[in-house]
Amino acid sequence: MVKTQYWLIKSEPSVYAYAQLERDGQTEWTGVRNFEARNNLRAMKAGDLCLYYHSNEGKAVVGVAQVLTGAGPDPTAPSEDWASVSVGPVVALNTPVALATLKKTPALKDFPLITRGRLSVAAVTAKHFKLILKLGETMLPNPAQSS
Repeated sequence: MVKTQYWLIKSEPSVYAYAQLERDGQTEWTGVRNFEARNNLRAMKAGDLCLYYHSNEGKAVVGVAQVLTGAGPDPTAPSEDWASVSVGPVVALNTPVALATLKKTPALKDFPLITRGRLSVAAVTAKHFKLILKLGETMLPNPAQSS
């Protein structure tokens, strides 16, 4: 069995809010134009889990999404070397975890949102993922997903 990897993905809620992902059921995660973030997209596998962060407005982790497909070419950049994946909703956090809370939590001092704030797609450790779920007073619907 392939081990689940964990990620952080960011979107401005006015562009694509987590609630919209819940309504749509899935979306293509496109438009990433940073090489490190692109490489992170390429490392994603179906079944991986993503913390969904509302950037600029709200500034909080608000949900968990699941990677539905491995990376392919980004359809918004034909003939360019960018990547996209499909993601779907898993669960909205019962309590959004604000950036201020993340910053004041010592166990998250090396969380990528703190250390690499401008990176739109970043790898997250299982420990950080589970702690943020705890701070958000949320359990995954399928506990096997968090192993």
